[in-house]
Amino acid sequence: MVGGAVRDALLGLPVQDRDWVITGSTPEELVARGFLPVGKDFPVFLHPTTKEEYALARTERKTARGYHGFAVHAAPDVTLAQDLARRDLTINSIAACALIDWSTGRFGADVDLSPANLIDPYGGQRDVTAKVLRHVTDAFREDPVRILRVARFAARFADFSVAPETMQLMQSMVSSGELDALVAERVWQELSRGLMEATPSRMFGVLRDCGALGRLLPEVDRLWGVPQRADHHPEVDTGVHLMMVLDMAAQLNAPLPVRFACLMHDLGKGTTPADVLPKHIGHELRSAKLSKIVCERLRVPLQCRALADVVAMEHGNIHRSSEFGAAALVRLLERCDAFRKPQRFAEVLLACECDARGRLDLQDAAYPQRQRLTQALKAAQSVVTSVIAEAALAKGLDGKKIGEQVHAARVAAIAAQII
Repeated sequence: MVGGAVRDALLGLPVQDRDWVITGSTPEELVARGFLPVGKDFPVFLHPTTKEEYALARTERKTARGYHGFAVHAAPDVTLAQDLARRDLTINSIAACALIDWSTGRFGADVDLSPANLIDPYGGQRDVTAKVLRHVTDAFREDPVRILRVARFAARFADFSVAPETMQLMQSMVSSGELDALVAERVWQELSRGLMEATPSRMFGVLRDCGALGRLLPEVDRLWGVPQRADHHPEVDTGVHLMMVLDMAAQLNAPLPVRFACLMHDLGKGTTPADVLPKHIGHELRSAKLSKIVCERLRVPLQCRALADVVAMEHGNIHRSSEFGAAALVRLLERCDAFRKPQRFAEVLLACECDARGRLDLQDAAYPQRQRLTQALKAAQSVVTSVIAEAALAKGLDGKKIGEQVHAARVAAIAAQII
């Protein structure tokens, strides 16, 4: 048993998935035993009964081809130590020996995780105890996505620090332009996973410290040092605020589209002219435009793109919506497309709550706008639009007039129940 399963077991965390490395075997032998090959460019197999992943011990060599730019060598002569050497961090390079019943894929007992049964040639147990994220070998630099992986693990294990020599190596990789070779899909994969960790702010902190954030997300990187009005943002610094918003999203168990929308919502503040600071008039529109640029560059999924756009454009209005009358509330709901997409609107409101509470000393503050707008939408949804449309058509009214009548009925419904 290798990798995250061993690491998490040593940390006392639940083991979600067990991964196995097999030495001294061949793909043909595994297929003959009923294993299902699933690796396109490298030898990974699913057990026919347990469906757990088994990989042949392998080494990798950087090349223009192969698995994400790597040529994979898997053969009976590849040792476990060689396989562990290609891994990113020492805490992920620990193995626990186990004897398997090939017919069932099961073990006579739980895997023995005592020190005597662990294979740990690179000091992973030491770094688990010391809570350090340290690269295994200099082969780390052959795959720049590992910089993102280190940052993601920092977000998962918030009490772990990055080893100084690993940070220095990552800084060297960034300065030499190695990040520029990463394809968008790999960046998004790690970024999205990091956003879903317990402390997303740590991922961006590590990326900033090594210089990678400025290369991958310059729109986000430029937010640090940009001041905001202290009466609205006691933390003042826009970058600090953004990190507080992301951690609030994690605290509220927000889904990925909400967390990504939080990341994008204030990008426009990084382009505010210096002579108008700390005000950020019109930053919502600038944020939406920059969000679209980021989404295109990273090939962000449509659901995340759409939510980020609405939140960027409307978060200011949603924050101020407690001052709105019924007509203004209906217009806001219409701009957010809340009648056609109520579930997405619920996520918009959650992102706005994260924004409001991601501020110094306001983490526990109430956000009544969310409840009020939810109630307003419910009241407006009570209007039976089909009845209005049938009556209007009977009078010979056109679509525009019908829309006006529906709008007026929704305003009346909100005014009766909410205002």
